[in-house]
Amino acid sequence: MTSAPLAARLSIPSGPLFFPVTAFGPDGSVDLDTYRRHVREGVDAGAAAVFACCGTGEFHALTPEEFRDCVAAAVEVTEGRVPVVAGAGYGTALALHFARLAQDAGADGLLAMPPYLVFAAQEGLIRHFTALAEATPLDVVVYQRDNAVLTPETVVELARHPRIIGFKDGLGDLDLMQRTVSAVRAAGLEDVLYFNGLPTAELTSLAYRGIGVLLYSSAVFAFAPDIALAFHRALNTGDDVTANRLLDGFYRPLVELRARGKGYAVSLVKAGVRMRGLDVGHVRSPLHEPPDEHIEELARLVRQGRKLIAETATAATGASW
Repeated sequence: MTSAPLAARLSIPSGPLFFPVTAFGPDGSVDLDTYRRHVREGVDAGAAAVFACCGTGEFHALTPEEFRDCVAAAVEVTEGRVPVVAGAGYGTALALHFARLAQDAGADGLLAMPPYLVFAAQEGLIRHFTALAEATPLDVVVYQRDNAVLTPETVVELARHPRIIGFKDGLGDLDLMQRTVSAVRAAGLEDVLYFNGLPTAELTSLAYRGIGVLLYSSAVFAFAPDIALAFHRALNTGDDVTANRLLDGFYRPLVELRARGKGYAVSLVKAGVRMRGLDVGHVRSPLHEPPDEHIEELARLVRQGRKLIAETATAATGASW
């Protein structure tokens, strides 16, 4: 395990942030061997961090014991090569329990997901996320989405906590995000990390880059790491031609397919992992599996994405002569 601070390790854009799915066996129980393989393959492919048991990993569907075992398995197979960040959610009492389980399992940090169900006022959200940050020595990234939408002033207050190192946006309000970044910067808090946490974050990554949000979740990396890596390289080298080709030919159609089913931000990704030949099982209820025609459309899009990468590589080789 490295002793380098989590913020320093996450701020290096060496590869996509990997959100593995949680593998289930034929009887519906957690399949830790397959999960270990999935995580190991992602790290070997170039992931910069593993976010275990978060949204894509069906945190909502895991028992505390399953959560602990999956986080421990991720820590085991990464061997300190990249940080492991574990999800923590529900009401404050349960979120603290999951945080302590993650600490015991060896996680490097926490992704603090919205509290369960309730729409709380800003002072309640501050209490919730502060309590989570104080429950363990682990650094925390606060996740804004759904019923946990934070004002810029709230983010400034949370960012003053020494263990709250980042802010992940799953809302998609660029005006609010710009005002948040500006308020935090004006408060002299220059080291806060910002993450684009929309379901297919690559689609909006160019816009987020314009306001200084350079880190993003990559669900695509779980089932098409070559496409995700090609886009990540293009984004971080300023190759907007390649980035836009992939946006137009792969990511936009993928988002349109994802919008055709409830819960597809998870179940379609899991189907994509199975499509690669790794049997991670099906999603747990209340999510449902996509129909065959949607999985076939996903396969076609992946082929299209790889064709775009090959064409870009061929054009670049020709241009170098």
